[in-house]
Amino acid sequence: MTSRPPFPEASALSVGGFVRDDTPTPEVDRREAVLASLAGTVRELVDAAIRTTVDDDEVHRIRGDLAGIVDRLRASQLPGPAGVRFNGEMRAWNWGNAVVGAANAIAPPLEVVHGSSGCHADVVLGAAYEGPPGLVHGGVSAMLLDHIMGVTASAMRRTTFTGTLTMRYRRGTPLGPLRLEASIAREEGRKVFVVASIADAEGVTVEADGIFIEPAGLRTDPREQPST
Repeated sequence: MTSRPPFPEASALSVGGFVRDDTPTPEVDRREAVLASLAGTVRELVDAAIRTTVDDDEVHRIRGDLAGIVDRLRASQLPGPAGVRFNGEMRAWNWGNAVVGAANAIAPPLEVVHGSSGCHADVVLGAAYEGPPGLVHGGVSAMLLDHIMGVTASAMRRTTFTGTLTMRYRRGTPLGPLRLEASIAREEGRKVFVVASIADAEGVTVEADGIFIEPAGLRTDPREQPST
């Protein structure tokens, strides 16, 4: 889950013609915590399923139990994409995101922290993110860096999309605790140039630089909207 916007007046963003209002309320926070708890347990289930050595009969029994749980969860669910949900007040909750979604057990999740010079995040990657034995899949590294770089480019006040992303894999990234860092190198018109890295305790494992583009005519910072 990304951190809250540093300035409350920028919590309303115009995205694709919709106005998103992510101002938190106790009810939204409560529901998010409930779904995050479920996602955490499912995340543990995924890790356990990968590494289990229980016998076949026990696996079949567990599968039967899980099938019943899936049926219970599907008894009431949203149609279509679940990543961004709009209700009558046009509230948006990004709980399905593959990197930061609180309700998504696929997401690590990445906890992005905003600072004066960019963003950083500490994350622990387990068996579900493995590529080569003991190492993080290169595509997972790219996904995480793309996300934190996009968040850095947007600065919680504008919409930006990935234009180009260049990765340099300096060495294998081991599973376990990692630090991601990203910062804006420069800006040219609608282009935002971002640099980022992934590091373990021994130093940087992956470096990246990218160009993120603010769509023409889409001004998402309320403070930049023209007066009428």
